Amino acid sequence: MKKQNPNYFKDLAEEQNPDYLYIGCSDSRVHANEIMGLAPGKVFVHRNIANMVINTDLNIQSVIHYAIEYLQVKYIIVCGHYNCGGVYAAMKAEDMGILNPWLRNIRDVYRVYEDELNNIEDEKERYNRLVELNIYEQCLNVIKTAEVQKSYLQNGFPKVVGWVYDLNKGYIHDLDINFEEELNRTRKIYNLYPSK
Repeated sequence: MKKQNPNYFKDLAEEQNPDYLYIGCSDSRVHANEIMGLAPGKVFVHRNIANMVINTDLNIQSVIHYAIEYLQVKYIIVCGHYNCGGVYAAMKAEDMGILNPWLRNIRDVYRVYEDELNNIEDEKERYNRLVELNIYEQCLNVIKTAEVQKSYLQNGFPKVVGWVYDLNKGYIHDLDINFEEELNRTRKIYNLYPSK
């Protein structure tokens, strides 16, 4: 790295100021900076199995809080991927040990969309659709947080985006979530920061 840029590490050691919080899967094949085409320091990253945003997980909630309150990110991206082992494991009728409580959150997504998913005959297509629906639901979980509601109402950011990365093609599929519409709909029940 120093051959390409003698000041690489000096520059990297400067304070970070990313515009993006990326919430992604722990899968070793999917790296935020690489798929987004951004250099180190340009994206704040949180990863876990199947890119989950669980309201009782202090790790992800702390990351969201820090990203909004201190880094003032403009976008929060929830990025899953096709061929996700976590989503696939949740589709199996199998005891997964310590993973059971984590996977239950994905199984809950399946329960909510059971009719739609069960009408998809091809297992691979059903699996891919569950990947997409899981990302959508995790985006809603981000929107439910007080930090997102407060910051967006006061500053106009961050916006929440849902992506699916296609490992086979190297493409990012934007789920085109209408953030403002989802925020307004979600706040009818999860209104943690009432506007004045």
